[in-house]
Amino acid sequence: MFDSAPRLSYGAVTVRGIRLRDARALETELRVNRPWLERWEATLPGTRPSGRFDTRSSIRSLLEADRQGTGLALAIEVDGEFAGQLNVANISGGALSSSTLGYWIARRFAGRGATTTAVALVTDHLMLGMGLHRVEVCIRPENLASLRVVEKLGFRYEGCRRRYIHIDGDWRDHLCFALVREELAEPLLDRWVGGRVPPFDRSVYPVAVGGDPRGDGQG
Repeated sequence: MFDSAPRLSYGAVTVRGIRLRDARALETELRVNRPWLERWEATLPGTRPSGRFDTRSSIRSLLEADRQGTGLALAIEVDGEFAGQLNVANISGGALSSSTLGYWIARRFAGRGATTTAVALVTDHLMLGMGLHRVEVCIRPENLASLRVVEKLGFRYEGCRRRYIHIDGDWRDHLCFALVREELAEPLLDRWVGGRVPPFDRSVYPVAVGGDPRGDGQG
């Protein structure tokens, strides 16, 4: 029913299906960027991130979801270098016709618009290529870099999910954003590149954003 992982490009940024041969590059980036990424890593209750990475098993799991049509396992490249991941989960058709995005990028590529470009490319593929109706992104209030991505692209804020996912050793609040096809009169990438995204008003947030992620156990 659903396409396999696409190859999408704009400027220096390419999004493509992740492959088992990416395991070494993925492990290298996860180790080098551990201080940058650790606070956002999912954990099991009662545990902390171990610092060990079985990237081949992780990729196999993602590819299995791809084969089942419930996910897309994607790598982000910048100027041909492995730069991060963008994974689509919870793909469903029928009456729901929805999906969820998650993403990370290596610190040395941050601030160059690469993640925003990748999210726009994939959102357009999901809605215009695959025909999905809704795309959702959930982000911790402390993660300003990720919040800026959805704010710049004009994702609509939908609400705060309290203590939603166990991350970095505790249950964390997440802010939920979404777009539906009726909200897009043109491809999302074109709207962003053309400067036609309405300004985002952070006064809609019910919690402070950008605080110390370890400060009060929330987030």
